[in-house]
This record gives sequence, structure tokens and C-alpha cells, in this order.
Amino acid sequence: MSSPEDIARARQLKELEPLHEAWSNWTHARQSLEETLPLMQDPDPTMRTLASEEFTSLTHTLSTHISTTFPSLLVPPSSTRDLHALLELKAGVGGSEAALFLMDLLRVYVRYAGSVGWRTSIIQSNETESGGMRDAILEIKGEGAYDALRWESGVHRVQRVPATESSGRTHTSTVAVIVLPLSEEAESMSENDELFKMEDVRVEVMRARGAGGQHVNKTESAVRLTHTPTGITVSMQDERSQHQNKRRAFQVLRARLMDVKLSRDIANRRDTRRNLVRTADRSEKIRTYNYAQDRVTDHRIGLSLMNLTSFLEGDGVQDFLDALRRNWQEEIMEDVVGESE
Repeated sequence: MSSPEDIARARQLKELEPLHEAWSNWTHARQSLEETLPLMQDPDPTMRTLASEEFTSLTHTLSTHISTTFPSLLVPPSSTRDLHALLELKAGVGGSEAALFLMDLLRVYVRYAGSVGWRTSIIQSNETESGGMRDAILEIKGEGAYDALRWESGVHRVQRVPATESSGRTHTSTVAVIVLPLSEEAESMSENDELFKMEDVRVEVMRARGAGGQHVNKTESAVRLTHTPTGITVSMQDERSQHQNKRRAFQVLRARLMDVKLSRDIANRRDTRRNLVRTADRSEKIRTYNYAQDRVTDHRIGLSLMNLTSFLEGDGVQDFLDALRRNWQEEIMEDVVGESE
């Protein structure tokens, strides 16, 4: 079994991988460019053409390293880079159509997570009679899941004609998404948790409500936690036993409290105008899904993609996440340069 020192050393080596890769690529490109320059004077026209094309490609690579790759390495390592994620989705305006759109978004995140090798589990859901969901909590297990998906926090708006709309009128509905950090220790109920004290948590048990099999309404398997200092409450009844529901409830409570701590830490920084709080305001409309125009628009960075189907299949999510991460890195780099002046 690996010691803490070995684990720390392995993480440090992994953090250095981007720097090593960038420098290796830069060195290789420079060497190739030096070897290409003499060939541009070759008496053979074909060789000169090939050398010219290679020269253009290599100079572009080197320019990209100078303008993008090396500056991005100035961004400090994220303190949450190893965390998993909990996604809380809640239907907003739009009634049953919002509940149906929530299921569409849930499938998008499940498909995307699967495409990058993360494991997912719906740990709580509240279904409607129309086939949608009023709310859901999705657990995503995978290193870096939180850092990758935290940009999804905010209000997602859909504009489309519901299947039940006979007049063809477009409806607008919303779903609120909150992305919470989840650590390996989140499922524990330790007396000495750094985020809360057990004496500050009120635990209530009750009978589960709604459909769910023989255990529903037969035993007191549902659990509700209340964190007294913050007023945060968590209710869980989807698991089959009180112990399982309690474990899940503490998992969600810890994720919410960690989110509060991270937000507080960001707010305490010297410059709060360029940070995640602004980029992922939970009350802010961050993205619009327009079915009639086959378009998805992220309002924070002004990016639009015209293939809505690709996004719903999980393929287009990466384009938005990459663009949002680049935007965040540029803001961080501006701060680093500003502090050095």
C-alpha cells in the first residue's frame, strides 16, 4: 500500500506533466524548424514546396506555444482539481415542460460523463406524472469532474414547442443547475469532520413518500438533515434503508458545505471581479437552447453552436467547457500579470 509521501510525490509528478509536455513539444518543433530552413533553398521545387508547408505548420505551433500554451502554465493549480462532482438540477419556470427539459439535461451530463470515463449515479430524483423530473441529484465520480463541470452552475433556458402544444407556440422553460464539489471522504459521517460538527447537525427520520416499492411508507427509512449554523437541509429517501439514506444525505450535506466554503474563500480574495462567483452566478441565465434555430448559446462568453442535437448527445458539451475554461484561464493570467506590475 502506498504511503502518503508516495501519493504526494505522484501527484506532484502529475502536476508537472503539462510543463514537461509543453517544453518537449516546443523543443521538438524548434529542432524541426532548424532542420527545415535549409530545405527551403533546395534546388528541387517539390522539396521547397514541402519545406515551405512544414515551415508554416511549425511556426504556427511555436506561435501557439508562446501565445497560449506557456501562459496557461502560469495559472496556479486548482485546489479542487482532484474532486468529484454532485449536480443538483431543479425545474424552474415552465411547469411540466421544465420537468421534461430537466430529464434532457440529465441525460446530457450522463452521456458526457460516460464519454470521458466517469461513473455516474442518480442518487435522488422526484419524477412527475408527465414523465419528467421536478429535481434530481447526479453523482459523478471521476478525478477533475468538479473543475470541468463547475461552469454548468446557473440557469439553463430552453425555447421549444412542447409535444402537447397543438398551436405550435414556442414555450420558454428553465432548469437551475448547481455543481457541488465532492471528495472521497464525502460519504463519511465522522465526528471530526473539517466542514461541520456532528452536534450541529439535526437528524430526523420519517417514512418515505411516493412510489418506490414495498419499503415506502412501511418503515422510517427517509432521512432529513439540518445543519443548524447555516440552515442547510438535506432530505433523502431514494435508498432502501435508513442507513443508506443517511449516508447519502451526509454526502450531499458535505458537498453543499464545501461549496459554501469555496465560495467564501473566493469572495475573500483581493480581486473578486474576476472569479467563479461572477462566472457561475446561480441566479444568472447562462445558456439558451433554441430548438427552432438548432442553436445553443452561452451568454457568459457569447459562444453559439448551431448543432443542438450534437449537444444533447453529449458531444458538444466539451466545446463549451473548453471555451469557458480558456476564458477563466485568461482572466487568471490577467490577474497574475496585473499583480506583477
